[in-house]
Amino acid sequence: MQSVLHPIIGPKKEIHDLNGRVALITGGALGIGYEIARAFVLNGARVIMVNRKEDQGEDAIKKIKDEAGQDARIEWVGCDMGNLKQIKEVFTGIREREERLDLVWPPPPSPPPHLILSAGINANQYGETSDGIDRHFQINWLGQFYVCNQLYPLIRKTSKMPDTPAPRIVWEASEQHRAAPSVVHFGSMDEINNPEIGNLEVYGRTKLAIILGVKYGLVDRVIKPNGDNVYVLSVHPGAVNTAMQQQWKDAYPGLFGKIVSAAMLAAGRDIEQGSYSALYAATSPEVEEKGWNGYYFSDPGQPGKESAQASDPTLGAALWELSQRVINEKVGDDALTDWDAGRA
Repeated sequence: MQSVLHPIIGPKKEIHDLNGRVALITGGALGIGYEIARAFVLNGARVIMVNRKEDQGEDAIKKIKDEAGQDARIEWVGCDMGNLKQIKEVFTGIREREERLDLVWPPPPSPPPHLILSAGINANQYGETSDGIDRHFQINWLGQFYVCNQLYPLIRKTSKMPDTPAPRIVWEASEQHRAAPSVVHFGSMDEINNPEIGNLEVYGRTKLAIILGVKYGLVDRVIKPNGDNVYVLSVHPGAVNTAMQQQWKDAYPGLFGKIVSAAMLAAGRDIEQGSYSALYAATSPEVEEKGWNGYYFSDPGQPGKESAQASDPTLGAALWELSQRVINEKVGDDALTDWDAGRA
Protein backbone atom coordinates (compact mmCIF):
# COMPACT_ATOMS: atom_id res chain seq x y z
CA MET A 1 0.00 0.00 0.00
CA GLN A 2 1.35 3.43 -0.89
CA SER A 3 1.63 5.91 1.91
CA VAL A 4 -1.31 8.30 2.10
CA LEU A 5 1.25 11.10 2.58
CA HIS A 6 3.31 10.24 -0.50
CA PRO A 7 2.02 13.20 -2.57
CA ILE A 8 2.97 15.79 0.05
CA ILE A 9 5.97 14.56 2.05
CA GLY A 10 9.05 12.49 1.66
CA PRO A 11 12.61 12.97 0.52
CA LYS A 12 13.67 13.54 -3.04
CA LYS A 13 15.23 10.60 -4.82
CA GLU A 14 18.87 11.07 -5.71
CA ILE A 15 20.99 8.41 -7.40
CA HIS A 16 23.99 8.88 -9.61
CA ASP A 17 25.55 6.85 -12.40
CA LEU A 18 26.62 3.44 -11.11
CA ASN A 19 28.00 1.88 -14.27
CA GLY A 20 30.88 -0.41 -13.38
CA ARG A 21 30.22 -0.28 -9.64
CA VAL A 22 29.54 -3.22 -7.36
CA ALA A 23 27.03 -3.17 -4.50
CA LEU A 24 26.82 -5.81 -1.81
CA ILE A 25 23.49 -5.48 -0.02
CA THR A 26 22.59 -7.45 3.07
CA GLY A 27 18.83 -7.87 3.35
CA GLY A 28 18.63 -7.13 -0.36
CA ALA A 29 15.67 -9.37 -1.20
CA LEU A 30 13.01 -7.64 0.87
CA GLY A 31 11.71 -4.20 1.75
CA ILE A 32 14.13 -1.29 1.64
CA GLY A 33 17.05 -3.57 0.79
CA TYR A 34 15.21 -4.83 -2.28
CA GLU A 35 14.39 -1.32 -3.44
CA ILE A 36 18.05 -0.33 -3.07
CA ALA A 37 19.16 -3.43 -5.01
CA ARG A 38 16.62 -2.63 -7.73
CA ALA A 39 17.74 0.99 -8.02
CA PHE A 40 21.40 0.00 -8.17
CA VAL A 41 20.80 -2.53 -10.95
CA LEU A 42 18.63 -0.12 -12.95
CA ASN A 43 21.42 2.43 -12.75
CA GLY A 44 24.12 0.11 -14.03
CA ALA A 45 25.61 -1.53 -10.94
CA ARG A 46 26.31 -5.17 -10.32
CA VAL A 47 24.63 -6.34 -7.11
CA ILE A 48 25.48 -9.13 -4.70
CA MET A 49 22.34 -9.67 -2.65
CA VAL A 50 22.67 -11.41 0.72
CA ASN A 51 19.68 -12.93 2.51
CA ARG A 52 18.83 -15.90 4.68
CA LYS A 53 16.14 -17.47 2.49
CA GLU A 54 16.94 -18.61 -1.04
CA ASP A 55 13.35 -18.43 -2.29
CA GLN A 56 13.21 -14.74 -1.34
CA GLY A 57 16.44 -14.13 -3.22
CA GLU A 58 15.18 -15.95 -6.30
CA ASP A 59 11.92 -14.01 -6.30
CA ALA A 60 13.75 -10.69 -5.93
CA ILE A 61 16.17 -11.47 -8.76
CA LYS A 62 13.32 -12.53 -11.04
CA LYS A 63 11.42 -9.28 -10.44
CA ILE A 64 14.49 -7.14 -10.98
CA LYS A 65 15.49 -8.98 -14.18
CA ASP A 66 11.94 -8.75 -15.50
CA GLU A 67 12.27 -4.98 -15.21
CA ALA A 68 15.95 -4.44 -15.99
CA GLY A 69 16.48 -7.22 -18.52
CA GLN A 70 17.70 -10.77 -18.22
CA ASP A 71 21.31 -9.69 -18.54
CA ALA A 72 21.05 -7.62 -15.34
CA ARG A 73 24.05 -8.28 -13.12
CA ILE A 74 22.61 -9.50 -9.85
CA GLU A 75 23.23 -12.59 -7.75
CA TRP A 76 22.09 -14.01 -4.45
CA VAL A 77 24.25 -15.34 -1.60
CA GLY A 78 22.74 -17.04 1.42
CA CYS A 79 23.71 -16.05 4.96
CA ASP A 80 22.01 -15.90 8.35
CA MET A 81 23.02 -12.77 10.27
CA GLY A 82 22.04 -14.64 13.42
CA ASN A 83 24.95 -17.07 12.96
CA LEU A 84 28.41 -15.55 13.40
CA LYS A 85 30.31 -18.60 12.18
CA GLN A 86 28.25 -18.60 8.99
CA ILE A 87 29.00 -14.90 8.49
CA LYS A 88 32.73 -15.66 8.70
CA GLU A 89 32.44 -18.49 6.18
CA VAL A 90 30.27 -16.64 3.67
CA PHE A 91 32.01 -13.26 3.71
CA THR A 92 35.51 -14.70 3.85
CA GLY A 93 34.53 -16.51 0.65
CA ILE A 94 33.26 -13.31 -0.95
CA ARG A 95 36.39 -11.41 0.08
CA GLU A 96 38.69 -14.08 -1.32
CA ARG A 97 36.87 -14.64 -4.61
CA GLU A 98 36.11 -11.04 -5.53
CA GLU A 99 39.21 -9.37 -6.91
CA ARG A 100 37.76 -5.89 -6.42
CA LEU A 101 34.35 -6.76 -5.12
CA ASP A 102 33.61 -6.74 -8.85
CA LEU A 103 33.06 -9.51 -11.40
CA VAL A 104 31.76 -7.33 -14.25
CA TRP A 105 32.77 -8.39 -17.73
CA PRO A 106 34.48 -6.86 -19.52
CA PRO A 107 36.14 -5.34 -16.46
CA PRO A 108 35.40 -1.62 -16.16
CA PRO A 109 38.11 0.79 -15.02
CA SER A 110 38.59 0.71 -11.27
CA PRO A 111 35.01 0.20 -10.03
CA PRO A 112 34.44 1.12 -6.35
CA PRO A 113 32.38 -1.12 -4.08
CA HIS A 114 29.33 -0.09 -2.13
CA LEU A 115 28.25 -2.03 0.92
CA ILE A 116 24.66 -1.42 2.02
CA LEU A 117 23.78 -2.90 5.41
CA SER A 118 20.00 -3.19 5.37
CA ALA A 119 19.26 -6.54 7.02
CA GLY A 120 17.43 -6.20 10.31
CA ILE A 121 14.38 -6.69 12.50
CA ASN A 122 11.98 -4.15 13.97
CA ALA A 123 10.92 -3.80 17.59
CA ASN A 124 9.83 -7.27 18.62
CA GLN A 125 9.72 -9.55 21.61
CA TYR A 126 12.97 -10.63 23.22
CA GLY A 127 14.66 -13.68 21.78
CA GLU A 128 18.17 -15.03 21.28
CA THR A 129 20.00 -16.23 18.20
CA SER A 130 21.72 -19.59 17.84
CA ASP A 131 24.80 -17.83 19.21
CA GLY A 132 22.94 -17.03 22.44
CA ILE A 133 22.81 -13.28 21.77
CA ASP A 134 19.82 -10.93 21.85
CA ARG A 135 18.56 -11.24 18.28
CA HIS A 136 18.01 -7.51 17.83
CA PHE A 137 21.58 -6.73 18.83
CA GLN A 138 23.11 -9.46 16.68
CA ILE A 139 21.07 -9.04 13.50
CA ASN A 140 20.84 -5.25 13.50
CA TRP A 141 24.36 -4.48 14.72
CA LEU A 142 26.81 -7.25 15.59
CA GLY A 143 26.36 -9.38 12.46
CA GLN A 144 26.60 -6.33 10.21
CA PHE A 145 29.70 -5.17 12.08
CA TYR A 146 31.25 -8.57 11.43
CA VAL A 147 30.38 -8.32 7.72
CA CYS A 148 32.25 -4.99 7.60
CA ASN A 149 35.24 -6.54 9.30
CA GLN A 150 35.41 -9.46 6.88
CA LEU A 151 35.09 -7.27 3.79
CA TYR A 152 37.15 -4.29 4.88
CA PRO A 153 40.52 -5.44 3.44
CA LEU A 154 38.87 -5.77 0.03
CA ILE A 155 37.23 -2.36 0.34
CA ARG A 156 40.57 -0.80 1.33
CA LYS A 157 42.29 -2.52 -1.61
CA THR A 158 39.71 -1.16 -4.04
CA SER A 159 39.99 2.36 -2.60
CA LYS A 160 43.65 2.44 -3.64
CA MET A 161 43.00 1.65 -7.29
CA PRO A 162 43.72 4.50 -9.71
CA ASP A 163 40.85 6.86 -10.56
CA THR A 164 38.53 5.17 -8.07
CA PRO A 165 35.92 7.16 -6.13
CA ALA A 166 35.92 6.51 -2.40
CA PRO A 167 34.06 3.30 -1.51
CA ARG A 168 31.15 3.77 0.87
CA ILE A 169 29.56 1.68 3.59
CA VAL A 170 25.98 2.67 4.43
CA TRP A 171 24.06 1.50 7.51
CA GLU A 172 20.32 1.70 8.09
CA ALA A 173 20.00 3.45 11.45
CA SER A 174 16.85 5.18 12.73
CA GLU A 175 15.50 8.10 14.71
CA GLN A 176 14.39 5.34 17.07
CA HIS A 177 17.95 5.40 18.45
CA ARG A 178 16.44 7.96 20.82
CA ALA A 179 14.37 5.15 22.37
CA ALA A 180 17.45 3.31 23.68
CA PRO A 181 17.41 2.71 27.45
CA SER A 182 18.33 5.81 29.43
CA VAL A 183 21.30 3.94 30.86
CA VAL A 184 23.44 2.10 28.31
CA HIS A 185 27.00 0.96 28.98
CA PHE A 186 27.72 -1.72 26.35
CA GLY A 187 29.76 -3.25 29.13
CA SER A 188 28.82 -6.91 29.03
CA MET A 189 26.59 -9.53 27.45
CA ASP A 190 24.56 -9.62 30.67
CA GLU A 191 23.48 -6.08 29.86
CA ILE A 192 22.64 -6.99 26.26
CA ASN A 193 20.82 -10.24 27.04
CA ASN A 194 18.28 -8.70 29.39
CA PRO A 195 14.68 -9.71 28.62
CA GLU A 196 13.41 -7.14 31.12
CA ILE A 197 14.23 -4.25 28.77
CA GLY A 198 11.25 -3.02 26.76
CA ASN A 199 10.89 -4.08 23.14
CA LEU A 200 11.20 -0.58 21.70
CA GLU A 201 14.19 0.13 23.92
CA VAL A 202 15.95 -3.03 22.74
CA TYR A 203 15.38 -1.99 19.14
CA GLY A 204 16.47 1.59 19.83
CA ARG A 205 19.68 0.32 21.44
CA THR A 206 20.66 -1.41 18.20
CA LYS A 207 20.13 1.77 16.19
CA LEU A 208 22.16 3.68 18.77
CA ALA A 209 24.90 1.08 18.32
CA ILE A 210 24.94 1.68 14.56
CA ILE A 211 25.43 5.44 14.88
CA LEU A 212 28.11 4.98 17.54
CA GLY A 213 29.82 2.21 15.60
CA VAL A 214 30.01 4.32 12.46
CA LYS A 215 31.39 7.48 14.11
CA TYR A 216 33.53 6.24 16.96
CA GLY A 217 34.33 2.81 15.61
CA LEU A 218 34.88 2.55 11.88
CA VAL A 219 35.76 6.20 11.26
CA ASP A 220 37.76 7.01 14.40
CA ARG A 221 39.44 3.63 14.93
CA VAL A 222 39.98 2.38 11.38
CA ILE A 223 39.60 4.99 8.64
CA LYS A 224 41.29 8.01 10.21
CA PRO A 225 44.30 6.19 11.74
CA ASN A 226 44.97 4.44 8.44
CA GLY A 227 44.26 7.40 6.19
CA ASP A 228 41.72 5.32 4.23
CA ASN A 229 39.74 6.89 1.41
CA VAL A 230 36.53 5.16 2.56
CA TYR A 231 33.26 6.77 3.69
CA VAL A 232 30.99 5.19 6.30
CA LEU A 233 27.54 6.66 6.90
CA SER A 234 24.31 5.87 8.69
CA VAL A 235 20.82 6.91 7.59
CA HIS A 236 17.27 7.16 8.85
CA PRO A 237 14.88 5.72 6.23
CA GLY A 238 11.75 7.04 7.93
CA ALA A 239 8.78 4.97 9.03
CA VAL A 240 8.41 2.78 5.97
CA ASN A 241 5.53 0.57 4.83
CA THR A 242 7.29 -2.80 4.86
CA ALA A 243 6.39 -6.13 6.41
CA MET A 244 8.56 -5.10 9.37
CA GLN A 245 5.75 -2.82 10.55
CA GLN A 246 3.71 -5.96 11.23
CA GLN A 247 6.24 -6.82 13.95
CA TRP A 248 4.63 -4.22 16.21
CA LYS A 249 1.82 -6.76 16.66
CA ASP A 250 4.34 -9.30 17.92
CA ALA A 251 6.17 -6.79 20.11
CA TYR A 252 2.96 -5.63 21.77
CA PRO A 253 0.28 -8.33 21.52
CA GLY A 254 -3.26 -7.04 21.69
CA LEU A 255 -4.96 -3.83 20.64
CA PHE A 256 -2.00 -1.50 21.18
CA GLY A 257 0.25 -3.41 18.78
CA LYS A 258 -2.47 -3.45 16.13
CA ILE A 259 -3.02 0.29 16.46
CA VAL A 260 0.70 1.11 16.19
CA SER A 261 1.12 -1.20 13.18
CA ALA A 262 -1.87 0.33 11.39
CA ALA A 263 -0.70 3.87 12.14
CA MET A 264 2.79 3.19 10.80
CA LEU A 265 1.43 1.64 7.63
CA ALA A 266 -1.00 4.52 7.06
CA ALA A 267 1.37 7.41 7.72
CA GLY A 268 4.70 5.91 6.71
CA ARG A 269 6.67 6.38 3.53
CA ASP A 270 6.36 3.84 0.78
CA ILE A 271 9.27 1.47 0.24
CA GLU A 272 10.78 3.44 -2.62
CA GLN A 273 10.87 6.58 -0.49
CA GLY A 274 12.42 4.54 2.31
CA SER A 275 15.39 3.77 0.08
CA TYR A 276 16.19 7.39 -0.78
CA SER A 277 18.41 8.18 2.20
CA ALA A 278 20.62 5.14 1.59
CA LEU A 279 20.79 5.81 -2.15
CA TYR A 280 21.83 9.39 -1.46
CA ALA A 281 24.49 8.31 1.03
CA ALA A 282 25.83 5.68 -1.36
CA THR A 283 26.00 7.79 -4.52
CA SER A 284 25.87 11.56 -3.96
CA PRO A 285 29.08 13.49 -4.72
CA GLU A 286 28.01 15.95 -2.01
CA VAL A 287 29.11 13.49 0.68
CA GLU A 288 32.75 13.73 -0.38
CA GLU A 289 32.55 17.40 -1.32
CA LYS A 290 31.46 18.31 2.20
CA GLY A 291 33.60 15.70 3.99
CA TRP A 292 30.60 14.08 5.65
CA ASN A 293 32.39 10.94 6.81
CA GLY A 294 30.79 9.24 9.81
CA TYR A 295 27.63 11.35 9.50
CA TYR A 296 24.10 10.30 10.33
CA PHE A 297 21.45 11.50 7.85
CA SER A 298 17.81 11.99 8.82
CA ASP A 299 16.93 12.51 5.12
CA PRO A 300 18.92 12.80 1.89
CA GLY A 301 21.39 15.67 2.31
CA GLN A 302 20.11 16.37 5.82
CA PRO A 303 22.65 15.59 8.56
CA GLY A 304 20.67 14.49 11.59
CA LYS A 305 20.97 15.62 15.18
CA GLU A 306 21.88 12.56 17.20
CA SER A 307 20.91 12.01 20.81
CA ALA A 308 23.40 12.71 23.59
CA GLN A 309 24.06 8.97 23.85
CA ALA A 310 24.84 8.78 20.14
CA SER A 311 27.39 11.58 20.60
CA ASP A 312 29.28 9.87 23.43
CA PRO A 313 32.74 8.60 22.39
CA THR A 314 33.06 6.62 25.61
CA LEU A 315 29.97 4.62 24.68
CA GLY A 316 31.38 4.16 21.19
CA ALA A 317 34.63 2.75 22.57
CA ALA A 318 32.77 0.37 24.88
CA LEU A 319 30.58 -0.87 22.01
CA TRP A 320 33.62 -1.50 19.79
CA GLU A 321 35.43 -3.46 22.50
CA LEU A 322 32.34 -5.49 23.43
CA SER A 323 31.57 -6.32 19.80
CA GLN A 324 35.07 -7.60 19.07
CA ARG A 325 35.23 -9.54 22.33
CA VAL A 326 31.91 -11.29 21.72
CA ILE A 327 32.82 -12.29 18.17
CA ASN A 328 36.13 -13.74 19.35
CA GLU A 329 34.37 -15.65 22.10
CA LYS A 330 31.73 -17.08 19.76
CA VAL A 331 33.83 -17.77 16.66
CA GLY A 332 37.42 -18.13 17.89
CA ASP A 333 40.59 -16.14 18.39
CA ASP A 334 41.10 -15.86 14.62
CA ALA A 335 37.53 -14.65 14.00
CA LEU A 336 38.31 -11.05 13.15
CA THR A 337 40.25 -9.83 10.16
CA ASP A 338 42.98 -7.34 11.06
CA TRP A 339 41.47 -3.90 10.53
CA ASP A 340 44.90 -2.67 9.44
CA ALA A 341 45.42 -5.38 6.81
CA GLY A 342 46.57 -4.05 3.45
CA ARG A 343 47.06 -0.46 4.56
CA ALA A 344 50.62 -0.16 3.21
